[in-house]
Amino acid sequence: MTNDKQLLLTDELLLDYKRCRRRAFLEIYGDLSEQEQPQDFLLKLRQDSFTHKKAVFALAPYQKPNYPDRDWEAGAQATWSLMQQGTERISQGVLLTKTVEGQKLVSSPDLLVKQPGRSIFGDWLYVPTTIKLGKRPKPEYKIIAAFCAQILAVVQKIWPTTAWLILRRQKVHAVNLDIWIPVMQKLVGECLETLQQQKEPEIFISRQKCGLCQWHSSCYAIAKSQKHLSLLPGVTPRRYQELQSLGLTTVESIAATSVTTLESVLSEKIAADLLQQAQATAQNRAILRHNYNSLDVREATVSGEYLSPSTSEPDINFFSTADVELYFDIEAEPSLKLDYLLGILVVERHSRTEKFYPLLAEKPIAEESIWQQFLELVWLYPDAPIFHFASYEVEALKRLAKLYHTPSQLIQPLLPRLRDVHQQVINTVTLPVESYSLKNLARWLGFEWRDREISGSQCVCLYSQWLETGNRSLLEIIRRYNEDDCRATYRLKQWLVDFYQVGD
Repeated sequence: MTNDKQLLLTDELLLDYKRCRRRAFLEIYGDLSEQEQPQDFLLKLRQDSFTHKKAVFALAPYQKPNYPDRDWEAGAQATWSLMQQGTERISQGVLLTKTVEGQKLVSSPDLLVKQPGRSIFGDWLYVPTTIKLGKRPKPEYKIIAAFCAQILAVVQKIWPTTAWLILRRQKVHAVNLDIWIPVMQKLVGECLETLQQQKEPEIFISRQKCGLCQWHSSCYAIAKSQKHLSLLPGVTPRRYQELQSLGLTTVESIAATSVTTLESVLSEKIAADLLQQAQATAQNRAILRHNYNSLDVREATVSGEYLSPSTSEPDINFFSTADVELYFDIEAEPSLKLDYLLGILVVERHSRTEKFYPLLAEKPIAEESIWQQFLELVWLYPDAPIFHFASYEVEALKRLAKLYHTPSQLIQPLLPRLRDVHQQVINTVTLPVESYSLKNLARWLGFEWRDREISGSQCVCLYSQWLETGNRSLLEIIRRYNEDDCRATYRLKQWLVDFYQVGD
Protein backbone atom coordinates (compact mmCIF):
# COMPACT_ATOMS: atom_id res chain seq x y z
CA MET A 1 0.00 0.00 0.00
CA THR A 2 1.44 3.33 -1.02
CA ASN A 3 1.87 6.19 1.36
CA ASP A 4 -0.54 8.36 -0.67
CA LYS A 5 -3.41 5.96 -0.08
CA GLN A 6 -2.62 5.70 3.58
CA LEU A 7 -2.93 9.46 3.98
CA LEU A 8 -6.15 9.96 2.04
CA LEU A 9 -9.32 10.10 4.11
CA THR A 10 -12.62 10.02 2.24
CA ASP A 11 -16.05 10.49 3.76
CA GLU A 12 -16.74 6.85 2.87
CA LEU A 13 -13.70 5.69 4.84
CA LEU A 14 -14.61 7.96 7.76
CA LEU A 15 -18.09 6.43 7.84
CA ASP A 16 -16.50 2.96 7.94
CA TYR A 17 -14.31 4.09 10.84
CA LYS A 18 -17.28 5.46 12.76
CA ARG A 19 -19.04 2.12 12.41
CA CYS A 20 -15.99 -0.07 12.97
CA ARG A 21 -12.37 1.00 13.35
CA ARG A 22 -11.11 -2.35 12.19
CA ARG A 23 -13.14 -2.20 9.00
CA ALA A 24 -11.59 1.14 8.01
CA PHE A 25 -8.13 -0.28 8.71
CA LEU A 26 -8.79 -3.39 6.63
CA GLU A 27 -10.11 -1.32 3.73
CA ILE A 28 -6.59 0.12 3.41
CA TYR A 29 -4.25 -2.55 4.74
CA GLY A 30 -6.32 -5.75 4.61
CA ASP A 31 -5.74 -8.77 2.38
CA LEU A 32 -8.43 -8.44 -0.29
CA SER A 33 -8.50 -12.22 -0.74
CA GLU A 34 -10.09 -12.43 2.72
CA GLN A 35 -12.90 -10.08 1.75
CA GLU A 36 -16.23 -11.75 0.93
CA GLN A 37 -18.38 -10.93 -2.04
CA PRO A 38 -21.17 -8.54 -1.02
CA GLN A 39 -24.34 -10.27 0.11
CA ASP A 40 -27.44 -10.03 -2.06
CA PHE A 41 -29.17 -7.96 0.61
CA LEU A 42 -26.28 -5.49 0.69
CA LEU A 43 -26.45 -5.19 -3.10
CA LYS A 44 -30.18 -4.56 -2.81
CA LEU A 45 -29.58 -1.84 -0.22
CA ARG A 46 -27.05 -0.20 -2.52
CA GLN A 47 -29.50 -0.33 -5.41
CA ASP A 48 -32.29 1.06 -3.23
CA SER A 49 -29.96 3.86 -2.12
CA PHE A 50 -29.06 4.65 -5.72
CA THR A 51 -32.75 4.75 -6.67
CA HIS A 52 -33.50 7.00 -3.69
CA LYS A 53 -30.76 9.43 -4.68
CA LYS A 54 -31.96 9.53 -8.29
CA ALA A 55 -35.45 10.45 -7.08
CA VAL A 56 -34.04 13.35 -5.04
CA PHE A 57 -31.83 14.52 -7.90
CA ALA A 58 -34.86 14.56 -10.19
CA LEU A 59 -36.64 17.16 -8.07
CA ALA A 60 -34.74 20.00 -9.74
CA PRO A 61 -32.17 20.47 -12.52
CA TYR A 62 -28.55 19.73 -11.63
CA GLN A 63 -25.14 19.33 -13.16
CA LYS A 64 -22.64 16.60 -12.46
CA PRO A 65 -18.88 17.18 -12.82
CA ASN A 66 -17.19 14.95 -15.36
CA TYR A 67 -14.10 13.10 -14.08
CA PRO A 68 -12.63 9.58 -14.01
CA ASP A 69 -13.90 7.38 -11.19
CA ARG A 70 -12.06 8.05 -7.91
CA ASP A 71 -9.69 10.55 -9.55
CA TRP A 72 -10.14 12.98 -6.70
CA GLU A 73 -7.86 15.67 -8.06
CA ALA A 74 -9.71 15.77 -11.39
CA GLY A 75 -13.07 15.61 -9.61
CA ALA A 76 -12.17 18.51 -7.33
CA GLN A 77 -11.09 20.62 -10.30
CA ALA A 78 -14.27 19.85 -12.26
CA THR A 79 -16.40 20.64 -9.21
CA TRP A 80 -14.51 23.90 -8.61
CA SER A 81 -15.24 24.93 -12.18
CA LEU A 82 -19.00 24.39 -11.72
CA MET A 83 -18.99 26.28 -8.42
CA GLN A 84 -17.10 29.15 -10.02
CA GLN A 85 -19.76 29.33 -12.75
CA GLY A 86 -22.49 29.61 -10.10
CA THR A 87 -24.20 26.31 -11.00
CA GLU A 88 -27.44 26.10 -9.02
CA ARG A 89 -27.17 22.44 -8.04
CA ILE A 90 -24.11 20.23 -8.32
CA SER A 91 -24.57 16.49 -7.98
CA GLN A 92 -21.85 14.19 -6.64
CA GLY A 93 -19.04 16.70 -6.81
CA VAL A 94 -15.66 16.36 -5.13
CA LEU A 95 -14.26 18.58 -2.39
CA LEU A 96 -10.59 18.16 -1.51
CA THR A 97 -8.27 19.79 0.97
CA LYS A 98 -5.17 18.95 3.01
CA THR A 99 -4.41 19.07 6.69
CA VAL A 100 -1.37 20.97 7.93
CA GLU A 101 0.43 17.61 8.04
CA GLY A 102 -0.29 17.09 4.35
CA GLN A 103 -3.03 14.47 4.73
CA LYS A 104 -5.70 14.61 2.04
CA LEU A 105 -9.34 14.92 3.07
CA VAL A 106 -11.95 14.16 0.40
CA SER A 107 -15.70 14.54 0.48
CA SER A 108 -18.15 13.75 -2.29
CA PRO A 109 -21.43 15.44 -1.28
CA ASP A 110 -24.57 14.15 -2.94
CA LEU A 111 -25.62 17.72 -3.64
CA LEU A 112 -24.13 21.20 -3.40
CA VAL A 113 -26.90 23.79 -3.51
CA LYS A 114 -26.25 27.45 -4.33
CA GLN A 115 -27.49 30.07 -1.86
CA PRO A 116 -27.07 33.84 -1.46
CA GLY A 117 -23.95 34.81 0.50
CA ARG A 118 -20.39 35.92 0.04
CA SER A 119 -17.75 33.34 -0.87
CA ILE A 120 -14.58 33.17 -2.92
CA PHE A 121 -16.77 32.69 -5.97
CA GLY A 122 -18.82 35.88 -5.60
CA ASP A 123 -22.24 36.71 -4.18
CA TRP A 124 -23.13 33.11 -3.56
CA LEU A 125 -22.03 30.14 -1.50
CA TYR A 126 -22.84 26.46 -1.39
CA VAL A 127 -24.55 24.32 1.22
CA PRO A 128 -24.01 20.53 1.25
CA THR A 129 -26.75 17.92 1.21
CA THR A 130 -26.21 14.26 2.14
CA ILE A 131 -28.80 11.74 0.91
CA LYS A 132 -29.25 8.55 2.92
CA LEU A 133 -31.75 5.71 2.84
CA GLY A 134 -32.11 5.61 6.63
CA LYS A 135 -35.31 6.49 8.43
CA ARG A 136 -33.73 8.72 11.07
CA PRO A 137 -30.82 11.19 11.20
CA LYS A 138 -28.19 8.93 12.75
CA PRO A 139 -25.11 10.46 14.41
CA GLU A 140 -22.89 8.91 11.74
CA TYR A 141 -24.84 10.75 9.04
CA LYS A 142 -24.42 14.03 10.88
CA ILE A 143 -20.69 13.44 11.27
CA ILE A 144 -20.30 12.88 7.52
CA ALA A 145 -22.35 16.01 6.81
CA ALA A 146 -20.09 17.98 9.17
CA PHE A 147 -16.99 16.53 7.49
CA CYS A 148 -18.28 17.73 4.12
CA ALA A 149 -19.17 21.15 5.54
CA GLN A 150 -15.66 21.66 6.91
CA ILE A 151 -13.95 20.81 3.62
CA LEU A 152 -16.47 22.97 1.76
CA ALA A 153 -15.61 25.86 4.08
CA VAL A 154 -11.97 25.56 3.07
CA VAL A 155 -12.83 25.42 -0.63
CA GLN A 156 -15.25 28.37 -0.75
CA LYS A 157 -13.58 30.35 2.07
CA ILE A 158 -16.75 30.60 4.13
CA TRP A 159 -18.67 28.20 6.32
CA PRO A 160 -22.01 27.03 4.98
CA THR A 161 -24.95 28.17 7.10
CA THR A 162 -25.93 24.56 7.75
CA ALA A 163 -25.76 21.07 6.24
CA TRP A 164 -28.77 19.04 5.18
CA LEU A 165 -29.76 15.41 5.36
CA ILE A 166 -32.42 13.98 3.07
CA LEU A 167 -33.61 10.61 4.34
CA ARG A 168 -36.13 7.98 3.30
CA ARG A 169 -39.39 9.37 1.94
CA GLN A 170 -37.44 12.59 1.36
CA LYS A 171 -37.58 13.72 4.97
CA VAL A 172 -35.26 16.70 5.42
CA HIS A 173 -33.16 17.38 8.54
CA ALA A 174 -30.85 20.28 9.29
CA VAL A 175 -27.51 19.40 10.90
CA ASN A 176 -26.39 21.69 13.72
CA LEU A 177 -22.77 22.27 12.75
CA ASP A 178 -21.91 23.94 16.06
CA ILE A 179 -22.60 20.60 17.74
CA TRP A 180 -21.30 18.15 15.13
CA ILE A 181 -18.14 19.86 13.86
CA PRO A 182 -16.21 19.24 17.14
CA VAL A 183 -17.46 15.63 17.25
CA MET A 184 -16.36 15.11 13.67
CA GLN A 185 -12.95 16.72 14.18
CA LYS A 186 -12.20 14.44 17.11
CA LEU A 187 -13.17 11.38 15.08
CA VAL A 188 -11.10 12.49 12.09
CA GLY A 189 -8.06 12.92 14.34
CA GLU A 190 -8.47 9.45 15.80
CA CYS A 191 -9.01 7.91 12.37
CA LEU A 192 -5.91 9.51 10.83
CA GLU A 193 -3.81 8.47 13.81
CA THR A 194 -5.02 4.86 13.56
CA LEU A 195 -4.29 4.71 9.83
CA GLN A 196 -0.89 6.33 10.18
CA GLN A 197 0.25 4.03 12.97
CA GLN A 198 -0.76 1.00 10.86
CA LYS A 199 -1.66 -0.83 14.06
CA GLU A 200 -4.48 -3.27 13.47
CA PRO A 201 -7.45 -2.49 15.76
CA GLU A 202 -8.68 -5.28 17.99
CA ILE A 203 -11.56 -7.40 16.79
CA PHE A 204 -14.96 -6.85 18.31
CA ILE A 205 -17.89 -8.76 16.85
CA SER A 206 -21.03 -6.66 16.95
CA ARG A 207 -23.90 -8.73 15.57
CA GLN A 208 -25.97 -5.80 14.40
CA LYS A 209 -23.10 -3.89 12.78
CA CYS A 210 -20.99 -6.75 11.43
CA GLY A 211 -23.64 -8.81 9.63
CA LEU A 212 -23.34 -7.18 6.21
CA CYS A 213 -19.62 -6.36 6.35
CA GLN A 214 -17.51 -8.07 3.71
CA TRP A 215 -14.77 -8.67 6.29
CA HIS A 216 -17.10 -10.44 8.71
CA SER A 217 -16.05 -14.03 8.02
CA SER A 218 -12.38 -13.17 8.38
CA CYS A 219 -12.91 -11.27 11.64
CA TYR A 220 -15.28 -13.88 13.03
CA ALA A 221 -12.80 -16.69 12.39
CA ILE A 222 -10.15 -14.80 14.36
CA ALA A 223 -12.57 -13.97 17.18
CA LYS A 224 -13.61 -17.62 17.34
CA SER A 225 -10.01 -18.81 17.52
CA GLN A 226 -9.30 -16.29 20.28
CA LYS A 227 -12.56 -17.10 22.14
CA HIS A 228 -13.05 -13.36 22.16
CA LEU A 229 -15.40 -11.97 24.78
CA SER A 230 -17.41 -10.09 22.17
CA LEU A 231 -18.92 -13.48 21.26
CA LEU A 232 -20.50 -13.67 24.72
CA PRO A 233 -24.05 -12.24 24.79
CA GLY A 234 -24.17 -9.24 27.08
CA VAL A 235 -20.65 -7.98 26.36
CA THR A 236 -20.83 -4.55 24.74
CA PRO A 237 -17.69 -2.54 23.86
CA ARG A 238 -18.08 -0.52 27.05
CA ARG A 239 -18.60 -3.57 29.25
CA TYR A 240 -15.66 -5.22 27.52
CA GLN A 241 -13.44 -2.39 28.75
CA GLU A 242 -14.91 -2.66 32.23
CA LEU A 243 -14.25 -6.40 32.33
CA GLN A 244 -10.68 -5.83 31.17
CA SER A 245 -10.18 -3.35 34.02
CA LEU A 246 -10.93 -6.25 36.37
CA GLY A 247 -8.51 -8.53 34.55
CA LEU A 248 -11.38 -10.64 33.22
CA THR A 249 -10.38 -11.46 29.65
CA THR A 250 -11.88 -14.92 29.12
CA VAL A 251 -15.29 -16.52 29.50
CA GLU A 252 -13.82 -18.92 32.04
CA SER A 253 -12.44 -16.11 34.19
CA ILE A 254 -15.84 -14.40 34.26
CA ALA A 255 -17.59 -17.67 35.07
CA ALA A 256 -15.24 -18.25 38.01
CA THR A 257 -15.54 -14.76 39.49
CA SER A 258 -18.11 -13.57 42.00
CA VAL A 259 -21.11 -11.43 41.25
CA THR A 260 -19.79 -8.97 43.81
CA THR A 261 -16.66 -8.45 41.75
CA LEU A 262 -18.70 -7.79 38.64
CA GLU A 263 -20.94 -5.38 40.53
CA SER A 264 -17.93 -3.13 41.09
CA VAL A 265 -18.17 -2.08 37.42
CA LEU A 266 -21.64 -3.29 36.34
CA SER A 267 -25.13 -2.86 37.69
CA GLU A 268 -26.46 -5.58 39.97
CA LYS A 269 -28.81 -6.96 37.34
CA ILE A 270 -26.33 -6.93 34.48
CA ALA A 271 -23.63 -8.47 36.69
CA ALA A 272 -25.89 -11.38 37.65
CA ASP A 273 -27.00 -11.97 34.05
CA LEU A 274 -23.49 -11.78 32.65
CA LEU A 275 -22.12 -14.16 35.27
CA GLN A 276 -24.81 -16.69 34.48
CA GLN A 277 -24.23 -16.32 30.73
CA ALA A 278 -20.51 -16.95 31.20
CA GLN A 279 -21.23 -20.01 33.35
CA ALA A 280 -23.64 -21.46 30.77
CA THR A 281 -21.07 -20.89 28.00
CA ALA A 282 -18.09 -22.20 29.96
CA GLN A 283 -19.98 -25.31 31.09
CA ASN A 284 -21.78 -25.73 27.75
CA ARG A 285 -25.15 -26.26 29.36
CA ALA A 286 -28.50 -24.59 29.81
CA ILE A 287 -29.14 -22.94 33.17
CA LEU A 288 -32.54 -22.02 34.59
CA ARG A 289 -32.45 -18.27 34.94
CA HIS A 290 -31.90 -16.94 38.44
CA ASN A 291 -34.99 -15.82 40.36
CA TYR A 292 -37.28 -17.38 37.77
CA ASN A 293 -38.88 -19.97 40.02
CA SER A 294 -39.85 -17.32 42.53
CA LEU A 295 -41.28 -15.25 39.64
CA ASP A 296 -39.05 -12.38 40.71
CA VAL A 297 -38.32 -11.77 37.07
CA ARG A 298 -36.41 -8.62 36.36
CA GLU A 299 -34.57 -10.44 33.66
CA ALA A 300 -32.65 -8.86 30.88
CA THR A 301 -33.53 -9.04 27.26
CA VAL A 302 -30.75 -10.65 25.30
CA SER A 303 -30.89 -9.22 21.78
CA GLY A 304 -27.75 -10.65 20.30
CA GLU A 305 -25.13 -8.38 21.75
CA TYR A 306 -26.40 -6.71 24.88
CA LEU A 307 -28.63 -7.16 27.88
CA SER A 308 -31.22 -4.54 28.69
CA PRO A 309 -33.89 -4.46 31.39
CA SER A 310 -37.22 -6.03 30.54
CA THR A 311 -40.51 -5.31 32.24
CA SER A 312 -42.30 -8.37 30.90
CA GLU A 313 -43.58 -11.05 33.28
CA PRO A 314 -43.22 -14.75 32.45
CA ASP A 315 -46.30 -16.16 30.73
CA ILE A 316 -47.39 -19.06 32.90
CA ASN A 317 -49.90 -20.13 30.20
CA PHE A 318 -46.93 -20.59 27.90
CA PHE A 319 -45.88 -23.74 29.75
CA SER A 320 -49.23 -25.48 29.44
CA THR A 321 -49.78 -27.70 26.42
CA ALA A 322 -52.87 -27.05 24.28
CA ASP A 323 -54.57 -29.64 22.08
CA VAL A 324 -54.10 -27.35 19.09
CA GLU A 325 -51.20 -24.92 18.77
CA LEU A 326 -50.38 -22.48 15.99
CA TYR A 327 -46.84 -21.43 15.08
CA PHE A 328 -46.64 -18.18 13.16
CA ASP A 329 -43.92 -16.42 11.17
CA ILE A 330 -43.94 -13.51 8.70
CA GLU A 331 -41.75 -12.70 5.71
CA ALA A 332 -41.77 -8.99 4.88
CA GLU A 333 -40.40 -6.54 2.32
CA PRO A 334 -39.57 -3.45 4.41
CA SER A 335 -38.99 -1.08 1.50
CA LEU A 336 -42.55 -1.81 0.29
CA LYS A 337 -44.01 -1.84 3.82
CA LEU A 338 -45.37 -5.24 2.83
CA ASP A 339 -45.98 -8.45 4.80
CA TYR A 340 -46.12 -10.83 1.87
CA LEU A 341 -46.06 -14.24 3.57
CA LEU A 342 -48.01 -15.15 6.69
CA GLY A 343 -46.92 -18.68 7.53
CA ILE A 344 -48.84 -20.80 10.04
CA LEU A 345 -47.97 -24.29 11.25
CA VAL A 346 -51.02 -25.96 12.80
CA VAL A 347 -50.11 -28.65 15.33
CA GLU A 348 -53.02 -30.89 16.43
CA ARG A 349 -51.91 -33.17 19.23
CA HIS A 350 -54.97 -35.40 19.42
CA SER A 351 -54.56 -36.45 15.79
CA ARG A 352 -50.77 -36.07 15.84
CA THR A 353 -50.84 -33.99 12.69
CA GLU A 354 -48.87 -30.95 11.59
CA LYS A 355 -49.92 -28.87 8.61
CA PHE A 356 -48.23 -25.76 7.25
CA TYR A 357 -50.23 -22.99 5.58
CA PRO A 358 -48.16 -20.52 3.52
CA LEU A 359 -50.46 -17.53 2.97
CA LEU A 360 -48.54 -15.81 0.21
CA ALA A 361 -49.16 -12.54 -1.60
CA GLU A 362 -47.67 -13.15 -5.01
CA LYS A 363 -48.20 -9.47 -5.75
CA PRO A 364 -48.19 -6.62 -3.20
CA ILE A 365 -51.84 -5.90 -3.91
CA ALA A 366 -52.73 -9.35 -2.52
CA GLU A 367 -51.65 -8.46 1.02
CA GLU A 368 -55.24 -7.73 2.07
CA SER A 369 -56.37 -11.10 0.72
CA ILE A 370 -53.81 -13.11 2.69
CA TRP A 371 -54.68 -11.06 5.79
CA GLN A 372 -58.30 -12.15 5.47
CA GLN A 373 -57.15 -15.76 4.93
CA PHE A 374 -55.05 -15.50 8.07
CA LEU A 375 -58.01 -14.32 10.15
CA GLU A 376 -60.21 -17.10 8.80
CA LEU A 377 -57.57 -19.72 9.62
CA VAL A 378 -56.73 -18.62 13.16
CA TRP A 379 -60.42 -18.30 14.06
CA LEU A 380 -60.99 -21.91 13.02
CA TYR A 381 -59.12 -22.62 16.27
CA PRO A 382 -60.44 -19.94 18.66
CA ASP A 383 -58.77 -21.45 21.73
CA ALA A 384 -55.40 -22.22 20.17
CA PRO A 385 -52.38 -20.21 21.37
CA ILE A 386 -50.34 -18.60 18.60
CA PHE A 387 -46.59 -18.94 19.12
CA HIS A 388 -44.12 -16.65 17.36
CA PHE A 389 -40.51 -15.53 17.81
CA ALA A 390 -39.83 -11.90 18.87
CA SER A 391 -42.07 -8.87 18.54
CA TYR A 392 -42.40 -8.30 14.80
CA GLU A 393 -45.43 -10.54 14.32
CA VAL A 394 -47.41 -8.70 17.01
CA GLU A 395 -46.67 -5.29 15.51
CA ALA A 396 -47.44 -6.57 12.02
CA LEU A 397 -50.84 -7.87 13.07
CA LYS A 398 -51.69 -4.49 14.56
CA ARG A 399 -50.55 -2.75 11.37
CA LEU A 400 -52.55 -5.05 9.11
CA ALA A 401 -55.65 -4.78 11.28
CA LYS A 402 -55.50 -0.98 11.16
CA LEU A 403 -54.63 -0.84 7.46
CA TYR A 404 -57.51 -3.08 6.40
CA HIS A 405 -60.06 -1.83 8.95
CA THR A 406 -60.43 -5.16 10.71
CA PRO A 407 -63.41 -5.29 13.11
CA SER A 408 -62.26 -5.08 16.72
CA GLN A 409 -64.06 -8.32 17.58
CA LEU A 410 -61.68 -10.15 15.25
CA ILE A 411 -58.41 -8.57 16.33
CA GLN A 412 -58.78 -7.66 20.02
CA PRO A 413 -59.43 -11.25 21.28
CA LEU A 414 -56.62 -12.44 19.00
CA LEU A 415 -53.78 -10.47 20.59
CA PRO A 416 -53.92 -12.20 24.02
CA ARG A 417 -53.47 -15.54 22.26
CA LEU A 418 -50.02 -14.54 21.03
CA ARG A 419 -47.07 -16.16 22.84
CA ASP A 420 -43.55 -14.85 22.25
CA VAL A 421 -41.14 -17.78 22.41
CA HIS A 422 -38.12 -15.47 22.29
CA GLN A 423 -39.34 -13.55 25.33
CA GLN A 424 -39.92 -16.76 27.27
CA VAL A 425 -36.45 -18.05 26.44
CA ILE A 426 -34.73 -14.94 27.71
CA ASN A 427 -36.95 -14.77 30.78
CA THR A 428 -36.42 -18.37 31.84
CA VAL A 429 -33.13 -19.84 30.67
CA THR A 430 -29.51 -18.98 29.88
CA LEU A 431 -27.99 -20.94 27.03
CA PRO A 432 -24.43 -21.48 25.72
CA VAL A 433 -25.04 -19.56 22.49
CA GLU A 434 -23.45 -16.54 20.86
CA SER A 435 -26.78 -14.81 20.35
CA TYR A 436 -30.42 -15.44 21.14
CA SER A 437 -31.59 -15.34 17.52
CA LEU A 438 -33.91 -18.08 16.31
CA LYS A 439 -31.20 -19.62 14.15
CA ASN A 440 -28.64 -19.76 16.95
CA LEU A 441 -31.11 -21.19 19.45
CA ALA A 442 -32.64 -23.77 17.12
CA ARG A 443 -29.28 -24.90 15.78
CA TRP A 444 -28.06 -25.37 19.35
CA LEU A 445 -30.98 -27.79 19.70
CA GLY A 446 -29.91 -29.62 16.53
CA PHE A 447 -32.52 -28.14 14.21
CA GLU A 448 -31.39 -27.17 10.70
CA TRP A 449 -33.01 -25.20 7.88
CA ARG A 450 -33.37 -27.09 4.62
CA ASP A 451 -31.70 -24.24 2.75
CA ARG A 452 -28.78 -23.59 5.09
CA GLU A 453 -27.52 -20.45 3.38
CA ILE A 454 -30.85 -18.63 3.15
CA SER A 455 -31.68 -15.89 5.66
CA GLY A 456 -34.57 -13.53 6.25
CA SER A 457 -32.71 -10.70 4.52
CA GLN A 458 -32.05 -12.93 1.52
CA CYS A 459 -35.76 -13.69 1.32
CA VAL A 460 -36.34 -9.96 0.89
CA CYS A 461 -34.06 -10.10 -2.16
CA LEU A 462 -35.71 -13.27 -3.47
CA TYR A 463 -39.15 -11.71 -3.28
CA SER A 464 -37.93 -8.63 -5.15
CA GLN A 465 -36.43 -10.92 -7.79
CA TRP A 466 -39.74 -12.80 -8.01
CA LEU A 467 -41.59 -9.53 -8.70
CA GLU A 468 -39.09 -8.75 -11.47
CA THR A 469 -38.74 -12.18 -13.07
CA GLY A 470 -41.82 -14.26 -12.23
CA ASN A 471 -39.54 -17.21 -11.39
CA ARG A 472 -41.71 -19.37 -9.14
CA SER A 473 -38.74 -21.33 -7.78
CA LEU A 474 -37.89 -18.20 -5.79
CA LEU A 475 -41.26 -18.33 -4.03
CA GLU A 476 -40.67 -21.99 -3.17
CA ILE A 477 -37.37 -21.13 -1.46
CA ILE A 478 -39.11 -18.42 0.56
CA ARG A 479 -41.97 -20.78 1.47
CA ARG A 480 -39.53 -23.46 2.68
CA TYR A 481 -37.62 -20.93 4.72
CA ASN A 482 -40.77 -19.63 6.36
CA GLU A 483 -41.98 -23.14 7.18
CA ASP A 484 -38.61 -23.96 8.72
CA ASP A 485 -38.84 -20.79 10.84
CA CYS A 486 -42.23 -21.98 12.11
CA ARG A 487 -40.90 -25.47 12.81
CA ALA A 488 -37.82 -24.07 14.55
CA THR A 489 -40.11 -22.02 16.78
CA TYR A 490 -42.13 -25.17 17.51
CA ARG A 491 -38.97 -27.12 18.35
CA LEU A 492 -37.71 -24.36 20.63
CA LYS A 493 -41.02 -24.03 22.43
CA GLN A 494 -41.22 -27.76 23.08
CA TRP A 495 -37.66 -27.85 24.40
CA LEU A 496 -38.32 -24.90 26.67
CA VAL A 497 -41.44 -26.50 28.17
CA ASP A 498 -39.55 -29.75 28.79
CA PHE A 499 -36.57 -27.95 30.30
CA TYR A 500 -38.71 -25.81 32.60
CA GLN A 501 -40.63 -28.81 33.86
CA VAL A 502 -37.38 -30.60 34.73
CA GLY A 503 -35.82 -27.49 36.23
CA ASP A 504 -38.90 -26.63 38.22
